[in-house]
Amino acid sequence: MKRAVLTGTKSRWLLVGVGFLANLCMGAVYAFSVFRKPLEELWGLTATLSGLPFMVFLAVFAVAMALAGGLLDSWGPRRVGLLGGILVGLGWLLAGFSPNIGLLTFFYGVLAGAGVGLAYGCPIAVTSRWFPERRGLAVGLTVMGFGASPLLTAPLMSFLIAHFGPLRTFTILGVVFFFVLVLLTLPLRYPPEGWALSTTQRPSKRSNLDLEPREVLRTPTFYALWATFTLGCLAGLMAIGIAAPFGQEVVGLSGSLAALAVSVFAIFNAAGRPLFGWLTDRLTPRYAAALSFGLILLAALTLGLFGRGNLGLYFLGFGILWMNLGGWLAIAPTATATFFGLKNYGRNYGMVYTAYGVGAIAGNVLSGILRDLTGEYLFVFLPVAGLAALGLGVALMGLRPLLKKA
Repeated sequence: MKRAVLTGTKSRWLLVGVGFLANLCMGAVYAFSVFRKPLEELWGLTATLSGLPFMVFLAVFAVAMALAGGLLDSWGPRRVGLLGGILVGLGWLLAGFSPNIGLLTFFYGVLAGAGVGLAYGCPIAVTSRWFPERRGLAVGLTVMGFGASPLLTAPLMSFLIAHFGPLRTFTILGVVFFFVLVLLTLPLRYPPEGWALSTTQRPSKRSNLDLEPREVLRTPTFYALWATFTLGCLAGLMAIGIAAPFGQEVVGLSGSLAALAVSVFAIFNAAGRPLFGWLTDRLTPRYAAALSFGLILLAALTLGLFGRGNLGLYFLGFGILWMNLGGWLAIAPTATATFFGLKNYGRNYGMVYTAYGVGAIAGNVLSGILRDLTGEYLFVFLPVAGLAALGLGVALMGLRPLLKKA
């Protein structure tokens, strides 16, 4: 049977825009460090406890992503995204009524985190299918909104906290996110059956494998991808979680300037996604990952050795770390499709994405414990440099394509 050919493909870019806007709302979690000092003052929390909602959010996010893969195959992106958007809005809204850090962690970390886990993969799965010839770039542009979010949300949160307090800020944003995310899920759809690119557009080279999840788990490539994704996320999510307090405590910034710095770092995070998506298309996942770990190693050593009171190195080092987290959120989904195929992409990327949750927990526990033990965040970065060196070795040795089926 002859496949239908779609010659006018400009409309598919609208789906990238929809995914970008949805991620702009969901990525507000990356500005959570703006809440930490106000919450510590409100409830007398330690640095470890004030980071608990952020850590739980990211862990639940990762677990929900794994579960959402199966739902995407059976429900489709629109219904899964709708459920996720409702949970995100409710989680933020109810967090504003929390009387303590425990309930805040449940509403924000568990409920909103689960919602983002369900909704996050929907636009990625959609754009992966609509852009077989530029998958890395399209996915990178889609998730760019998640990284760019603090550019808008960090100063907005800082303004709202100053005028209404941290709890009321959660509620206000929850109402906004509820309605916006529900509306943005409506256009999400996969290409029609039999759709193909026009002959003037050439798909990129990729594996002809379409592995089931159980087959993926038998490959060494999966474990190399999972390990490198974990290490890349550990460094990046740790940097995101402590960006504002590091700026205040180690560099000497005011609270408002630290919030502004978070917005600047968001530019790096956002730019890293299409940049590393493009690099993954060009260089292969193996060499894009190696480049990322080289940059993380450089940034961590610079901050750990020379970061005290140095405004320029603060912006440079954290900018690189935020950029590379964005990079990994383009490298990992593109590598999953490249190595294991698109047929079972939702479930396969769900398994890979559990690395994000492990990296979130490890990074935030490491930074919180070292801060409480030493009295400052400066000593976090030398262990991170060592882990980046490990990731570099794993990437070069383990991120190799599988043999194609005959």
